Amino acid sequence: MKLLAIGAVALASLVASTAIPSGAWAQTQGPANPGPAIPGVCVYFNQQLLAQSTVGQSVQTRMEQLATEVQGELAPYAQTIQSELQRLQNGGATITDADRQALQTRIQEAQQLEQTRENELRYTLSEQRRLISEAVEPILVAVYQERGCGILIDRESVFIMNPAMDITGTTIERLNAQLPSLSFNRLAVPVQAAQ
Repeated sequence: MKLLAIGAVALASLVASTAIPSGAWAQTQGPANPGPAIPGVCVYFNQQLLAQSTVGQSVQTRMEQLATEVQGELAPYAQTIQSELQRLQNGGATITDADRQALQTRIQEAQQLEQTRENELRYTLSEQRRLISEAVEPILVAVYQERGCGILIDRESVFIMNPAMDITGTTIERLNAQLPSLSFNRLAVPVQAAQ
């Protein structure tokens, strides 16, 4: 049924949005001489940290598990609805408005549950990212100060740079030591966040 297939695709894309291929931030076919490292200018790539840090990878793995659990929870609804729809289609003239209404109600309930689970997965992912950000912030401040940075630029805003200005690797190493993983389950969306 399209209802749950759309949900499965949405969940897969939600989880996939956190995964970036390891070479995505590498400079492919960059210049042989990237130019001088500019004193005081540092660059940081948060998506690389989320994809390569052990905690980022643990969150990715757990989110995939939770998405699979949700798909397993929703699958029986889709099967029941599909069976009921087929029964109604084969019933012809014996089908009543009450039968159609009952099916419509089941479809709406399944859609509502699917939307609730998608919201829970989004909220769960955002909470894990928030926890990672809280752990990364003091690390970034420390590396910023140690490197004598005067400005920290987001790597997404930079096309080509001297790799010596990139502090992402150091930040990942320290985060791996400080926060190797997170353990969590699917979170219910708080009422105020759901509105």
